[in-house]
Amino acid sequence: MGVLAFSGTFPATVFALRGFDPYLVGVGRAVLAGAVAAACLLVAGAPLLPPRHQLRSYLVTSLTVVFGFPVASGLALDGGASAAHSAVVIGLLPAATAVFAVLRAGERPRPMFWLACALGAASITVFTLTQGGGRFSAADLLLVFALLSAAVGYTEGARLARTTPGWQVVSYALVVALPVSVPVTVVLAATTGPAPTAESLAGFAYAGLISMFLGFVPWYAGLAMGGIARAGQTQLAQPLLTLLWSWLLLGERFGSATVLAALAVLGCVAATQRARAGQLSGGAAKVPR
Repeated sequence: MGVLAFSGTFPATVFALRGFDPYLVGVGRAVLAGAVAAACLLVAGAPLLPPRHQLRSYLVTSLTVVFGFPVASGLALDGGASAAHSAVVIGLLPAATAVFAVLRAGERPRPMFWLACALGAASITVFTLTQGGGRFSAADLLLVFALLSAAVGYTEGARLARTTPGWQVVSYALVVALPVSVPVTVVLAATTGPAPTAESLAGFAYAGLISMFLGFVPWYAGLAMGGIARAGQTQLAQPLLTLLWSWLLLGERFGSATVLAALAVLGCVAATQRARAGQLSGGAAKVPR
């Protein structure tokens, strides 16, 4: 469910960029999601702020998935990268998430798991270099920064979701970001000359409500239950889904190389899911309802 929600992020961002500045899209959607998150916390009778001893982890999550990924990916799309191309490059995200799961969450996947990750990463690298004439473009570098930000945020948020319901994890990350996201959004709205249209507002709403809030509810819960490294590999299916939305919604055309790269990455999904995660030190966990 989380991957399905995230797969529409790039097409939605492209629509939003047709009426808004990329920085406004990246930061402003956090305000929309943060308002909904704060309302959910109030309705549920939960505290508006996370426990003090977890504040550092929530700050890391906010910096990466609330600000880092949205802004960097929006700039990449605004800088000429298509939604289809961006989706395939971001296919490296599961491998990056697995690395941070080892470094931060103490997970220890087996060698076959890493082999499948390496094959997926190699497919994306070859595709990117082929598309860029043997080098990475500025948009590709922004996408790499975006995927590293997301990998850190996914890992940190999944660690929190072992003891806190997923919807509260993303809600707290968004609320913690509001003291920065609200004033920055106000300034950007006043200085960038937004020209909202129906499609740009729809894209902005999707990016804020679905990509930045609702999608994270099942995503963090799934990572906590299945192990961050292993469950995160389901996101290898995201490029193909985004290719489908890019074709249906944006009319983007892509060559056989794009499809082959996406299929190669998808092939790694089955391989990583067959390779059991082995012994996990604090890996998969029972998740509070």
